[in-house]
Amino acid sequence: MKWFEPRRHAYPWRGTSDPYAVLVSEVMLQQTQAARVVPAFERFLGRFPTVAALAQAPRADVVRVWEGLGYNRRAVALSEAARAIVRDHGGRVPADPEELERLPGVGPYTAAAVASFAYGATIAAVDTNVRRVVARARLGREPGEVRRDTIDDEAGRWLDRGHPAEWNQALMDLGREVCRPEPRCEACPIAADCRSRSGSRRSRMAPRRTAPFEGSMRQVRGGIVRLLRRRAASVGELAAQAGFPVERIVDAIGALVGDGLVVADAAARAGRATGRVRLAD
Repeated sequence: MKWFEPRRHAYPWRGTSDPYAVLVSEVMLQQTQAARVVPAFERFLGRFPTVAALAQAPRADVVRVWEGLGYNRRAVALSEAARAIVRDHGGRVPADPEELERLPGVGPYTAAAVASFAYGATIAAVDTNVRRVVARARLGREPGEVRRDTIDDEAGRWLDRGHPAEWNQALMDLGREVCRPEPRCEACPIAADCRSRSGSRRSRMAPRRTAPFEGSMRQVRGGIVRLLRRRAASVGELAAQAGFPVERIVDAIGALVGDGLVVADAAARAGRATGRVRLAD
């Protein structure tokens, strides 16, 4: 906690207990580095300052303001979550983690984080970074060597029940900055009590493999959404401007329609170059 103190206000969402702002930040932080989220978070709240404002906004506007964060289906999920909060919860973000998990785009970690950071719930918020810290420091293992529920249970036992929000944030920062996949044990404030300090453990782990982005369906989808933020377009125009074959564009459009991100006319769904596509309302 002493190590965390200078980091307490490192990000703008840590300066608020507004449940809506916390929910927005946590959805943005899914699969996106915190430094990239900062300007997007401030821009998003400037455009949609309340859950009611977000619920009333056309989905296309939400996706446009989301620009730069990637994984655009999160914007759709956040829009749908806001509408559900207004419709089912009187415009108030739920405090109960189980109710939070019923919202679109909210999984167990995000539900725990919102309950902890916004409402002070005594619940462990276990993301990838926290899971790594708990597995190493408390169990002496790598996270991939231990059942997830075992790590979650240990995180709950380790939780500082007097300061749950600060504790959860401190462990997240520790995992992000120090207890990385290649740990910086020399900089760790809890190294003396860590059950896994051997630097050789990581070298025996299988290297993490990530799917290449270049040429991937994610790149095609992102390119289409980026172009549609400016204006509606035909399949042929999207193929020419994005630089992918029509077949790849049509496949991506089908996936985007399924995610509720875009609307395509019958010709576009049939794969004709003249078919029109736009962001969903």
